[in-house]
Amino acid sequence: MKNILVLGAGLSSSSLIRYLLENSVENDWKVCIVDQDIDMVQSKIDGHINGKAMSFNAIYAEQRRPEIEKADLVISMLPARFHVPIAEDCITYKTDLITPSYISEEMRELDEKAKEAGIVIMNEIGVDPGIDHMSAMKIIHEIKERGGKLTSFKSFTGGLIAPESDNNPWNYKFTWNPRNVVLAGQGGAASFLRNGRHKYIPYNRLFGRLENITIDGYGDFVGYANRNSLSYRETYGIEDIPTIFRGTLRRPGYCKAWDIFIELGMTDDSYSMENTANLTPRTFLNSFLPYNPSRPVEDKFKDFIREDRMDSFERFEWLGLFKDEPIVGIENATPAQVLQKILVDKLSLEEGDKDMLVMVHEFEYELNGEKSQITSHMVNIGEDQIYTSMSNTVGLPTAICAKMILNGTLKSKGVTLPVQKEVYTPILEELEKFDIRFVEKELALN
Repeated sequence: MKNILVLGAGLSSSSLIRYLLENSVENDWKVCIVDQDIDMVQSKIDGHINGKAMSFNAIYAEQRRPEIEKADLVISMLPARFHVPIAEDCITYKTDLITPSYISEEMRELDEKAKEAGIVIMNEIGVDPGIDHMSAMKIIHEIKERGGKLTSFKSFTGGLIAPESDNNPWNYKFTWNPRNVVLAGQGGAASFLRNGRHKYIPYNRLFGRLENITIDGYGDFVGYANRNSLSYRETYGIEDIPTIFRGTLRRPGYCKAWDIFIELGMTDDSYSMENTANLTPRTFLNSFLPYNPSRPVEDKFKDFIREDRMDSFERFEWLGLFKDEPIVGIENATPAQVLQKILVDKLSLEEGDKDMLVMVHEFEYELNGEKSQITSHMVNIGEDQIYTSMSNTVGLPTAICAKMILNGTLKSKGVTLPVQKEVYTPILEELEKFDIRFVEKELALN
């Protein structure tokens, strides 16, 4: 029997754990799942004969190392900052490792050591990064095999609310870490290429320069630029491509309203506000508006957002920003933390809600003097609040990759990611059984 050690049993691990347990009898696996919340682990194992619940703090080496030594494969669903020390332990004990997170420079530096240990450290095998790599590389390889030259690649992904659960003017609910949503786009200008020219969008303009996208049956979306699209040229082997752009999807109107939060300063996470324990949404908003004791907050806010953005006013009113009720549970908080608390109280998934994961690729290429475009999109609706679309699209490719490593069909060694045909083809094919499939269309541009 082979031992799988899963570190972290949070929401994104739900579908991963279910797949591993459902396939454990046929494949002779023991699945050990670690989390500090032992009750949550036991609920996800649900009495399965091949599941083992464990509770310890995996960030402490002395607690995790004995279990890594016993494992044939480790799957780390912990925050990305903990992956490198876990990878170093896996190299020591010659244990294969999977993480769905981006490869850091520190992780890349472990490549030779991992190869010497004879193990694979597979990264970026979730949804974004992960399914985006695999689905894009499938088409990029097909274009190259036909002799085509890729001239443009655009890719967008969004974790959104399913249409049947979309019941608020923001057309959005949190399906992922709320803090990451509030801080999205910070940390440097977005960079990309447009017809051979380098382009940059600073944070204060990020949500104002948008791409418009329509998907048959699902309506309109907008995409704002991700921080660094340029690194994907090397990842995808398209170093000389003139246009490359990666972005995040939202429904129309969301970004225009979010831009107001940025202009106000409410997404700033660099300082703590005074007396936040006594803030109300109204006093929080008023903290960022000009002092004028004779004008109500509503009027000052309307002055700030300007006439051309007045259609966003109802979104802020719906959030309760003009209410004078205490914001419970915040002390010594940054503006971003206060905003997050307000948003989570209004934009969290409710009982019966379903989320939606949307991914869109647009390719343009030249072949025999003719220009063509291929569009590829995937829309997946979650099952419920446990087996969300986010959980399915992160956890299932990770779990399928685990099966490939354990049964010997994945031969790669070292620090890698799923851009090879022998890796992405079987994963994409199996994902279709879970209704995670891409619809492709091709048309001539001449």
